[in-house]
Amino acid sequence: MTDFFQGIGKIRYEGPQSTNMLAFRHYDADALVEGKAMRDHFRFAVSYWHSFRGTGSDPFGPGTMIRPWETESDPLRMALKRVDVAFEFLEKLGCDFYCFHDRDVAPEGATLAESNHLLDVVADRLEEHQKSSGKKLLWGTANLFSHSRYVHGAATSPNVESFAFAAAQVKKALEVTHRLGGAGYVFWGGREGYQCLWNTDMKREVDHLAAFMHMAVDYAKEIGFTGQFYFEPKPREPMKHQYDFDSATCINFLRTYGLEKHVKMNIETNHATLAGHEMQHELEYSGMQGFLGSIDANTGDTLVGWDTDQFPTNIYLTTQIMYSILKYGGLAPGGVNFDAKVRRESFEPVDLFHAHIGGMDAFAHGLKIAAAMRADGRLQKLLDERYASWSGPLGKRIESGSESFTSLEKEMLARGESTPCSSGRQELFENVFNTYL
Repeated sequence: MTDFFQGIGKIRYEGPQSTNMLAFRHYDADALVEGKAMRDHFRFAVSYWHSFRGTGSDPFGPGTMIRPWETESDPLRMALKRVDVAFEFLEKLGCDFYCFHDRDVAPEGATLAESNHLLDVVADRLEEHQKSSGKKLLWGTANLFSHSRYVHGAATSPNVESFAFAAAQVKKALEVTHRLGGAGYVFWGGREGYQCLWNTDMKREVDHLAAFMHMAVDYAKEIGFTGQFYFEPKPREPMKHQYDFDSATCINFLRTYGLEKHVKMNIETNHATLAGHEMQHELEYSGMQGFLGSIDANTGDTLVGWDTDQFPTNIYLTTQIMYSILKYGGLAPGGVNFDAKVRRESFEPVDLFHAHIGGMDAFAHGLKIAAAMRADGRLQKLLDERYASWSGPLGKRIESGSESFTSLEKEMLARGESTPCSSGRQELFENVFNTYL
């Protein structure tokens, strides 16, 4: 066992009364909630990019992170060493999954062939650690946004060779994800959008994005990859307008281009904020449409108009999230991926543990509250009462499709006037919700 995180042992559950900040107060992995172990409700994953590649740099300054293991001058040796670091972290944290972009885990070479070779070498080390530890890959993806070839996007680039290179890169990323037993693969465009419509053929670009995703689906079948594909919404930043704006936009795109049987949503809280939505809205819309697949667990700052990717600690937020997830039957084979980074000012290795422990506890606390709300049913009863008129004969006929404008006109001519609406009682609903916290 390596010891990159010296002085930190395995993080254990100690209960709500514990004052040990390197212990779980609410996340008890094997505790049953609604008949399922907590670990299976969440399928928590650590994001390789933020946790093991993030440096703490921002537009106003270089990185601040103290990472004692970053000692190798050779990029490949350093990449292999980071795998050892990552799996020690997963083991000590008690987290079952991780997620990566291809360029997170392996350096990019001078050519596509060299990049593919380097990724294979690192995948060997990842596979060894997975076998020895039992840890798993929740999903993989490809970085199609950092390199200058993707300055105008990848699948939506006006440069056909950028599209072709991206296709080759995703082909390899799919192969490695499949080899490592990944439960899914995420499409996140990064730069799939536009800054100015005068120099943009929007229809052509969106058509190309659909063709690209169909190629990925076809190749997955060719190699026997049966993992779930996900599409991750993001409205802006870095592009002024991105084609994967929000869940509704993405689901419309998938249905328009015949991808609805192959792709579900991977929804991120911070991206929902940027789209002007609450996370619960995005989950509810995806769930009711049958597209809820996986989530990126983080939060943004409403006072900052960009993707801050903070760790989630707000119990209101995690309760709302888990209430919707329970309502729609859970996430598996997706999960809860901490696409979140420690603050630039939190630069010591132990801060990675504090951040993930806090996020896992916040979600566990939210799960327990959401399950209690579902068990006693007070909120649902209030909701049923608000829509009670729809449970009567007229409402049932309308919902069954047996009424028309003509028949409804006849009905209301006979009645003369509709009955008064009842109060929405929003404050009551919110107060009842608060009684669970």
